[in-house]
Amino acid sequence: MPAVLTDLLWAHTSAAHGLEHLRARASENGMDLYLFLRATSEAAALGQAHAILTNARTPLRAFGYTVAAPPR
Repeated sequence: MPAVLTDLLWAHTSAAHGLEHLRARASENGMDLYLFLRATSEAAALGQAHAILTNARTPLRAFGYTVAAPPR
């Protein structure tokens, strides 16, 4: 299922989000998602990642995925 997840995210991400690459990998708790972003700062990257996940939330739910908060 990682391919479905990455396809959904690419489909709901615009160039303004700065996404250069992403990787989804199955884990014991579901899927781990790694976003590689072009950003001016860490804070900007976190905002961009949040926007990407917010834009894709509805399509992700349609496929049975939920978005958990990243670990701090």
